[in-house]
Amino acid sequence: MNLAFLESIIRGGYGGSGPLSRNFSIINWAWITLAASLALSVVGLYAIDLAEASTIERSPSGTTIRQAVFLCVGMGAAMFAAAPHYRLLRFIAWPSYLVSIALLVFLLVPFVPESIVTPRNGARGWINMGVADFQPAEVAKIAFVLTMSGFLRYRREHTQLRGLIAPGLIAAVPVGLITLQPDLGSASLFVPSLFAMLLAAGARLRHLVLIVIIATAAAPASWPILRDHQKRRFVAIFQQMLGSDEGAQDINYQSFTAQRLVGAGRYFGNSDHSTRALVKYNKLPEAHNDMVFAVICLRFGLVGGGLVLLLYLIWAVAALATAWCCRDPFGRVMIVGLTTFIGVQVMINIGMTVGLVPIIGVTLPFVSYGGSSMLTSWLMAGLILNAGLRRPDSSMMRDDLEIPE
Repeated sequence: MNLAFLESIIRGGYGGSGPLSRNFSIINWAWITLAASLALSVVGLYAIDLAEASTIERSPSGTTIRQAVFLCVGMGAAMFAAAPHYRLLRFIAWPSYLVSIALLVFLLVPFVPESIVTPRNGARGWINMGVADFQPAEVAKIAFVLTMSGFLRYRREHTQLRGLIAPGLIAAVPVGLITLQPDLGSASLFVPSLFAMLLAAGARLRHLVLIVIIATAAAPASWPILRDHQKRRFVAIFQQMLGSDEGAQDINYQSFTAQRLVGAGRYFGNSDHSTRALVKYNKLPEAHNDMVFAVICLRFGLVGGGLVLLLYLIWAVAALATAWCCRDPFGRVMIVGLTTFIGVQVMINIGMTVGLVPIIGVTLPFVSYGGSSMLTSWLMAGLILNAGLRRPDSSMMRDDLEIPE
């Protein structure tokens, strides 16, 4: 690696006289993304409290307080992620990727005590850190985006069909390990992000469409390796699409209950007291987590649910506007990858809530309860702000065209 190249970045990124320090842009689209992140997090705190505290007298619940702590940690992490110049992240991309892979492998080691890796719903996806549980699949998202952004930055092979093999292999490792936990929800988020980053880096759309067609045709071959409860989830959603209420008290209970509560919100929702009572007596599983959007719709109705979707749309549009303004390919591809992770996760979670996709355990970013999810979501927002704050000039871009040795 060219040490002079690294030194110039550090000098410019930390107040030196280099070109990075001359292009600090305090006014940028990323602040809107950060504001939307905060608004969604506040909505999430209230929705979690509605789900966990059965009466207003018991508010705030312990879960709500813990989520507030997670929010503070997440916001601090976002500011930390925005501090150093984002171009420095290229030098930690591969190490972070390898560390995340090592953690995912650790989860699958059979002799690790359950006190450290405690299975949840049959999945080995969390490491007990004492004060909180840590989900390596969450931070693997960021490590993957940084690695892929750096990998695509210096190459043009991905514009050819055979050049898509290497990016596919980089994605296949975390996807395979997360699938083995098994966590189909988290695993399903990587491929859309990969495709979006490839498009942003100049890959041809027809090549990606061809891959999607081939993967779709080969998908039935994965049926035998799915576990029984995973197969039942897919069968359950198919039954719903046919209009059957079979499994409404069994495998489809969570889905039907969530849909019933969404409908009970009508256009403008219910009172605080009624919402807490309805959530309590309908016994919605994971109301504070995977199904928190149903609680929001129950409290604020179709209008409130639509406003939450509008916040996510604002988040994504502002993030992509930041990518549009970023002339550095690494920063631009990074933002696109992070935005796709959030966007696809939102669509899957809401699809689960309203019965359009199988329930595969995907949280609602910034809103659902969970320390790892909150931390990762805010780190993504912080990285987008990082790229928005810094705009390299043309001389810097010319210097960056050569690959450092």
